[in-house]
Amino acid sequence: MGTPLDTVSQPRSASGRLDSGGDTGIPSGDAPPATWPHDTDALITFIETRFHAVHRRELPDLVRLARQVEASQKTHPAAPLGIADLLQCIEWDLESHMQKEEQGLFPSMRHGEHPAPAAIALMLDDHEDHAANLQRLRALTRDFSVPGDACPTWNALYAGIRKLADDLMAHIRIENDVLFPRFAA
Repeated sequence: MGTPLDTVSQPRSASGRLDSGGDTGIPSGDAPPATWPHDTDALITFIETRFHAVHRRELPDLVRLARQVEASQKTHPAAPLGIADLLQCIEWDLESHMQKEEQGLFPSMRHGEHPAPAAIALMLDDHEDHAANLQRLRALTRDFSVPGDACPTWNALYAGIRKLADDLMAHIRIENDVLFPRFAA
């Protein structure tokens, strides 16, 4: 069992923002994967279809699975009590964040306009909040470690949460390291 991640200090850049990599789980690397589009409009469409749509499709199922696991395993010593509420909070926070991007930030970027620096700063702050919530999930799930006697639903929940964590960190990376720097002042 590892150290609870919500107590681990997070690496920060000179600007105070989360660095890619380290304890945050944000993949690091200088070049984006070859599958990421280079054109801004195509990149935004990729973000919306690969990440936004997937988060919207998968999070309600994770919340449902979490409620089932909490109800059926509440006496198990490793039961992730509180995980459904945390996942529900993540779903609501992500939905709010994605709507801000889709209704404000992305349309201006698609038109080649430079959004106000405060708009991008707000998105970066949201990304830090998302990373902190993922650290809480890692701590609550003991780094996605399913007990040996876990039921199939518990296994499916942790597999889904691991995928969510990987997807969300890739989502954050593509925006922080590829899209947003294109519009830096």
